[in-house]
Amino acid sequence: MPKSVLFSEISEQPKTIEKFLSSESKHVERICKEISGKFDYILIAARGTSDNAARYAQYVFGIQNRIQIALATPSLFTIYNTPPNLKGAFVIGISQSGESPDIVSVIQEAHRQNCPTLAITNFENSPLAKFSDFTFLLNAEPEKAIAATKTYTSSLCSLALLSASLRKNKDCIRQLDEMPRIMQRTIELQSQVLSEIQRYRYVEQCTVIGRGYNYSTAFEIALKIKELNQIITEPYSSADFRHGPIAMIHKGTPIFVVAPKDQMSSDIFDLILQLEEKGGEIIVISNEKAILEKGKLSFPIPSNIPDWLIPMAAVIPGQLFAMQLAIEKGLDPDNPQGITKVTYTY
Repeated sequence: MPKSVLFSEISEQPKTIEKFLSSESKHVERICKEISGKFDYILIAARGTSDNAARYAQYVFGIQNRIQIALATPSLFTIYNTPPNLKGAFVIGISQSGESPDIVSVIQEAHRQNCPTLAITNFENSPLAKFSDFTFLLNAEPEKAIAATKTYTSSLCSLALLSASLRKNKDCIRQLDEMPRIMQRTIELQSQVLSEIQRYRYVEQCTVIGRGYNYSTAFEIALKIKELNQIITEPYSSADFRHGPIAMIHKGTPIFVVAPKDQMSSDIFDLILQLEEKGGEIIVISNEKAILEKGKLSFPIPSNIPDWLIPMAAVIPGQLFAMQLAIEKGLDPDNPQGITKVTYTY
């Protein structure tokens, strides 16, 4: 395995999740009791990696809680100065630094409109936490590598725990408690695959596909490949990809497919067959043998992960792929060019 700060932080994710669950579970339970019955829908404000966690929330809360998730448009609150009516909203801001002014502005306006607010952040003294009614601390310790990894999976965990706690579903909470072990096993399974990534060091563009719970995983993997490798990488759901973008696939085009065994498996497998016919080079993340066999490069993940928690494990091979590809290209995975750890947007 390579030695880098980023690799260390990817490897720390199981312990980070374990620490988060240990420190925040009772706190989340108390918050759920306080907000229960006081909102009709959830509005989430986020950018970048945190926005990908919000995409996960759309499926978790939609499927598990039957709660509608809306994604905020922060410029309405800042540049246009025309915030919408937030009546009935529980407003969540997700930001690892808790400092981005546009995300803080959404929380401040929600507070002005008497909506309950929650900060999901890594820093309890951040502006986002300061202006929120409640705070979930990610417990990820400071991330030193520029690309976010452990704060992303900790954000997924916080949303999953909130969903299960709102339903008072002890079985789901027990499933969540198993994720540190599953994530550790996921990391171990990738050791033999990383040496094969050098094949892709000259790739100039890539597509990442996922659907359902793993729509968010496709977006996060694509972001990591872009950040660390300066490669044009576009994420799609398998449905949207069929509506036009599939036309760009030709012989040798690399397509990264997130395809675990879940309710989307048959749809994704059918798409893989289409991509094969067009000559695409398929890279897969899966725990289903038939799909792993279709990959020119295949990243296995453990079997029998509850489908609603698969994104916490499935993103790890993508993180490692992006990191190792940067190393093969002679780039610094800890300090990619052109980006900083904390980004201020308005």
